[in-house]
Amino acid sequence: MFKLWSTILKDMRILTRDRLGLVFMFVMPIVLAVVITAVQNSTFEMLNTNTVPMLICNRDTGEAGKQMQTAIEKVGMFSLKQVTPNVTDKEISERMHAKDAVIAIIIPADFTQKLKLTADATAKKALKNFGMQAAGTAITNDSSQVQPITLLYHPVLQESFRHSINGALRSALQVVQNKEVLKSLYFALNETALPDSLEKDLINSQVAIVEIPVSRDGSRNIPNASQHNVPAWTVFAMFFIVISLGGSVVREKLNGSFVRLKTLPTNYLVALISKQLSYLFITFIQATVVFSMGIWLFPSMGLPKLNLPADITGVVIVTLICGWCAVSYAIMIGVFAKTQEQANGIGAVSIVLMAAVGGLLVPSFAMPESFQFVMKLSPLHWCLEAYYGLFLEGGKLKDVILNIIPLLGITFAIQLITLIGLKRKNLI
Repeated sequence: MFKLWSTILKDMRILTRDRLGLVFMFVMPIVLAVVITAVQNSTFEMLNTNTVPMLICNRDTGEAGKQMQTAIEKVGMFSLKQVTPNVTDKEISERMHAKDAVIAIIIPADFTQKLKLTADATAKKALKNFGMQAAGTAITNDSSQVQPITLLYHPVLQESFRHSINGALRSALQVVQNKEVLKSLYFALNETALPDSLEKDLINSQVAIVEIPVSRDGSRNIPNASQHNVPAWTVFAMFFIVISLGGSVVREKLNGSFVRLKTLPTNYLVALISKQLSYLFITFIQATVVFSMGIWLFPSMGLPKLNLPADITGVVIVTLICGWCAVSYAIMIGVFAKTQEQANGIGAVSIVLMAAVGGLLVPSFAMPESFQFVMKLSPLHWCLEAYYGLFLEGGKLKDVILNIIPLLGITFAIQLITLIGLKRKNLI
């Protein structure tokens, strides 16, 4: 026990001298958690607080063009900037390049006229199917001649954001089209215009959508950006101790520490256990620091507060298992690397790759099927899933056991590979 404690003190002293390693272990996760959370939170706010700037050029003088503009305003995610109808498409593009807006919509001049013809044709088809119109009645459909509504977008917009905007505009267009069809049907049946009160009742009588997150504890709290990002980048930082720990193992191999240990009444396995305990403590401190920032510092920075799960014991156990896997991986890299540069390069690149395929950079549900098997080989994936089961789903330790078991299996496999490498190199 004395040998182990002495070795732990030695490793802690070496660690305190490794300033670059301390930066990677503590400063990097803090910066990543703050920056990524701030960017993601500002994106959510932009989508929810009507701040997406849009140029709208309404070249239609009829009622449908005005209704379309009103429907877009009611969507609730655009800040409209009106431009005169005589502005050319090129001038609109120039204003977008000048960052006046990131999207623009152009309503064609004959929008009302063509939309009415389309609505009349649709109403006649419906009446014919109901048997309320003679079979020989001609049905004219000029819908193919309707000029489409043009949507211009700045190239900086990501594809997912464009799809969201496109869906919102399609919803607004559908409201205007449905209104015209209802007017045509009502006039065909009653030969009078649709009353305003009935029109409002028909248009506004929509089934409400209630958003309820699926949680294991039965709560209906919607996870915020901090709940997603803080655990993810904490896991990323844990595995980045490979820069410090892997380099430490390589230095001991190169300076002959292994050989000197063989001349002493001890075993290098004691040194390996010491390193695992020392750096496991560091990974736990990492998680404590980042989680504490999410709880107390984020609100003062205008970021959403990190809400800890109810099962604190589960969080502690998951953190220790994730840290143990990270420490085991770092030691394995140090054992097989021949130089400190190799340990740093291979370790850093491999962590980034495992983070990419493990769900930290791209959500796991968005991964293509060809990557599903590779994703499950990444220990970061199982670490993240275990944390998400606690932070996002409101689960307890028993609910994330199926994520912990593969993580422990990967950790034992890494430990076995490390022991095989040490024996082949005659280090133990």
